[in-house]
Amino acid sequence: MADNDRRQSAGGYNNRKRRYRDDDDFDRRSQRRRYDAPLPVRIRKQLLGLAESPLRRWHEEVQSIAHVVANNYEDQELRTSFLELVPQMLIEQPLKTPFVAAVVLVINTLKPDILSDLLARVAVATEEKIKVGEWRDVKLYLKFLACLQSCLEGDGLFPLLEELFSRAGDLQTASSDDTIGTELVKTILLTIPYIMAAAPTQWQQKAADLMDKTDVIASEPHALQVLIDPYHAEEGTESPTANMSLIGLLQKQLQNEALNGWELSCLPRPWQMPPEEVEQQEKLDNAQKHALPTISIPEKVVAGPRPLFPEIYFSVYLNQEIESVPPVSSIASSLIRDGLLDTINILDFNRGVTARFLIDVDCYFAPGTFVKRATPFDRLRDVEGDRSTWKPEDVAVDAVFSQLFALPTPEHKLVYYHSVLTEACKIAPAAVAPSLGRAIRYAYQNTHHLDLELCYRFLDWFTHHLSNFGFMWKWIEWVDDVNLPDMDPRKSFILGALDKEIRLSFAQRIKGTLPEPYQALIGPEKEQDTPEFKYNDDRTPFAAEGREIAALLKRKAPDEEIQPIIDRIHSAALDQSVDAFVSSTDVFMTAVCWVGSKSLSHVLACIERTKDRLLDAGAASEAARAQIITAVVAYWSAHPGVAITIIEKLLNYSIITPGAVIEWALVSDRAGPYGQALSKTWVFELVFNTVVKVTSRLRQVVSSGTSHSAEEEVAGMRELFKNMEDALVSWAQGTKDQMMDPVVSEGGEDLVKRWGARWLRVFRRRSAIEETFLLENKTAS
Repeated sequence: MADNDRRQSAGGYNNRKRRYRDDDDFDRRSQRRRYDAPLPVRIRKQLLGLAESPLRRWHEEVQSIAHVVANNYEDQELRTSFLELVPQMLIEQPLKTPFVAAVVLVINTLKPDILSDLLARVAVATEEKIKVGEWRDVKLYLKFLACLQSCLEGDGLFPLLEELFSRAGDLQTASSDDTIGTELVKTILLTIPYIMAAAPTQWQQKAADLMDKTDVIASEPHALQVLIDPYHAEEGTESPTANMSLIGLLQKQLQNEALNGWELSCLPRPWQMPPEEVEQQEKLDNAQKHALPTISIPEKVVAGPRPLFPEIYFSVYLNQEIESVPPVSSIASSLIRDGLLDTINILDFNRGVTARFLIDVDCYFAPGTFVKRATPFDRLRDVEGDRSTWKPEDVAVDAVFSQLFALPTPEHKLVYYHSVLTEACKIAPAAVAPSLGRAIRYAYQNTHHLDLELCYRFLDWFTHHLSNFGFMWKWIEWVDDVNLPDMDPRKSFILGALDKEIRLSFAQRIKGTLPEPYQALIGPEKEQDTPEFKYNDDRTPFAAEGREIAALLKRKAPDEEIQPIIDRIHSAALDQSVDAFVSSTDVFMTAVCWVGSKSLSHVLACIERTKDRLLDAGAASEAARAQIITAVVAYWSAHPGVAITIIEKLLNYSIITPGAVIEWALVSDRAGPYGQALSKTWVFELVFNTVVKVTSRLRQVVSSGTSHSAEEEVAGMRELFKNMEDALVSWAQGTKDQMMDPVVSEGGEDLVKRWGARWLRVFRRRSAIEETFLLENKTAS
């Protein structure tokens, strides 16, 4: 009753309050003071938001900004802000370059001096970037200048492009392995379309002459192309991307455009006004022309800070019954992809903004280039006539996957590309999720064709992505593959994916997301947080000693108390005619794992306390060193991710060596008999991480300039790659002793040989990359 009274009282008070306000003409609320942002701030905001909304008309936005800038250019703050912002936008928001160029072209009809100032700035910036080999930035500045071709005197940008080609030709003549020349040709070929879009009729012959020259380099496959092909074709077959070198495709696409009168239908032309703006169009057509300031190119151009490699066009939407992305025969495939990749790789500091640009990709290209956003794939069949069926979400997802699958390495850490796809899914789940689903199905169906390193990257992304969305996936689609042999690439992927998911969550939760046929793949041992300590079973050899050592380790006893027990193990082992050091190492390392099983910090603390004894064990013999790894993997067999982490820490302490890891995984059969280890994703992860650790250390030492240490590191790395080569060649050729076993010869031999060949390709590529690094470092010094 009291509550009811309070509610009535409150209601009555509020009603009286509202009546009081209605009856009183005076508004008692304080008025918020209106705030008009300063003009430079407003212009900055308008420029940065250019073309972002499909509701705003391009020509209106462009003219609005241009008139304000031209009318207020005397304002020092506005002038400085504008001249600094435009070059910055060209680099950081490359999809907007044509629209920024349109603003500048309209400004030229109002106040030509502004364009003179801007050209001077961009020319200086371009020259600086050429000197230091920042070729992407050079390309982006040239793209802007190409959009201004109609207001440049003489031949405009063509003399500069001719000079760039001259340097490319010299480099290619000097060495067919050169990558700088390839990069210059790519820059030229990606600049030409924007010149032709800006001034279509005037420069056809000039473009044709330049393309005749670039054809010599663009049509010739690069020596490194075979190593970086994302597909590893089986013997007697051809890779789907064998003829998809990026500059080779660009060359053919531009030749096709030339035959079709340079239609370039995907490119926006915001400098072309609608019919009602005929007066403005006349001003643009008759605007003042400007001389392009001199941009000097040094006789010797450099590669710059980013390693350069030839590029291959990769798509996860190849050979669909309906085109949802531009075909490789269309220049749109290269131009749209180029703009998206620049955006993705430049904006790595803000994945949210990057994802927004991907979602809004249709805003930055000509109307009609894409179908409406979130159009279901099945509805593409209903698109009539010659209208485009390209889905903007597919094009965006394809661009990110091209980086996830870029060889030898993408520009940024792989997790950045993971995060971009996650953000895109969060921004537009209904549009992006179906596109991702089809990309996943394509990659999964091609796991046997894809390069092995890329299969592992795909697995890593797939599981990470699912972890962000409740681990939900339509596993029922792959249910028939559950019964495949474990060495089949698709079954290997499934097993690896479930293991990774459990690492990111826990076994019971993952089991709850899986259909019944998958349940058996997650055994009860995976549901235990702490594995069983084998020495609790008295039937295990040295069980009593194992328990004693574990108890001593648990109470942090000094080494003097442990040594007598180790001596007892040695004595008993000799009586049983088994290796004494291997036996004691197994007992001790297993005890360390059990004592440290609560967390990573526990096991690291335990290793730190027993480091000297482990170092002695590792130095005792090759077999004892291998037993350290075996003990860790055996204890954590249900959770190989933990085992890998511990082994990496043992490498850091130099308790085991990289060579010991390679020997354990690839030479012996400790990681799995008859070549089965080659199909285990965690074994690949262990070996790959070990090799990366070695090569990273090498680069660090070489870069520091310590010659003696560098020589030792180089010799060690080469020895490691040689041992890997010997082991993997024997697997790939079927000459490995373990392959003579009848189990393998009953249909499994071809699978083992294929796995061996795939491993071999990955690490031959890693070796070639490091040798190239050493050669370039030697040349530079």
